[in-house]
Amino acid sequence: MIKAVTGTKDILPEDITRWKYLEQRVEKIMQSFGFREIRTPVFEETALFARGIGEATDIVSKEMYTFNDKGGTSLTLKPEMTASVVRAYIEHSLGAKQPLNKLYYISPMFRQERPQAGRLRQFHQFGAESLGGTSPSLDAEMIIIAYDILSSFDLKNLTVKINSLGVPESRNNYKNILKEFLQDKVNGLTEESRKRFQTNILRIFDSKEEPDQLIMKDAPLLIDKLDQESKDHFEQVRALLDIAGIPYEIDAKLVRGLDYYTKTTFEIVSGSVGSQNALCGGGRYDLLIEQLGGKPAPGVGFAAGIERILLACENENTLMVPQEKPDIYIIRIDKELNREVFDVALNLRRKGLAVEFDYLDRSVKAQMREANKVNAGYVIFIGGDEYRNNEFVFKNMLKGTQEIFKLNEINEIHHKLKEEANASEKT
Repeated sequence: MIKAVTGTKDILPEDITRWKYLEQRVEKIMQSFGFREIRTPVFEETALFARGIGEATDIVSKEMYTFNDKGGTSLTLKPEMTASVVRAYIEHSLGAKQPLNKLYYISPMFRQERPQAGRLRQFHQFGAESLGGTSPSLDAEMIIIAYDILSSFDLKNLTVKINSLGVPESRNNYKNILKEFLQDKVNGLTEESRKRFQTNILRIFDSKEEPDQLIMKDAPLLIDKLDQESKDHFEQVRALLDIAGIPYEIDAKLVRGLDYYTKTTFEIVSGSVGSQNALCGGGRYDLLIEQLGGKPAPGVGFAAGIERILLACENENTLMVPQEKPDIYIIRIDKELNREVFDVALNLRRKGLAVEFDYLDRSVKAQMREANKVNAGYVIFIGGDEYRNNEFVFKNMLKGTQEIFKLNEINEIHHKLKEEANASEKT
């Protein structure tokens, strides 16, 4: 038997309702902040991610799904979305059309990582990018949107962590200070951190290994070495988060894994998903657009992992979304009425109702069990004495009540449902 590839997962019909609910909530909140949706291809030229994310990052050096097409072009399944959105922004001259572009997305991503709880090789993210503005309000807005979306799912164990990585000049000065601090301690680091010492020294702070943590606990911190511009920007972001009532903590060791960040960086973590506890993360990237060949323009954004959020909701027993159900189930009493049942179902569906009926020639009793199983709101009985009298029975499954109508009224039954829905809302 051929199975799904390791690290991928089927999203079955019984799960889709939760996914759709989450996506609809994301769309509603994004739109309330003035964001418009963007969709980009599932693969890009490999050079986009090498230049945008950074060749020394784990994503580019270890995790990307890269292949050559028949023309010899190196292509990569997108491991993250920011570089793709920026590429589209540049290619379609969005900055020339309006000075500030606020864009959001919901999309699959691909990374060849070791599968574990909350981490898959094909996973899904939603996120947002504001391109064209340097205002601290945009940084704060990203954190607020992410927090509001996660909070809307009634998640309780959320922690907002923020930091500033400064401008490149102050960060590069800090890297020299950090390198000097670690110079005589390198041999005590793990093998991975020794590699990072040469290629991406800030990432040593990300290590969860005890030898690395013991050494790094006394390391000088970037936040103490910031330039004045970055300090002022960070203080303004904090002030705006205070106004918004967002609980946060400063994590001076939060560096994120991508090369393009400047100034603000943040994560929101959950205590409900195990070791892979970051539900979302992002920050400012004022140099990325220029690095990818566009006219200099600032940007800020974030991305959130949908599978991790759903896992947190499952562990906290939130996101109790009602399952989809048909409005009407049609029960055929007489077997020779197949065409009549088919015609009624089709007409009601074309009037906007969700209608099901039996395709398996089952007994009336079995059809009734199925109507209960799918939790149909109403049942129409076609056949028997009522049908011979040009009538049909219409049953409210919630109330247990039923009425008899003329057959020529059956295609207008959607009006009856609308009346009952309005009456229910008023009560």
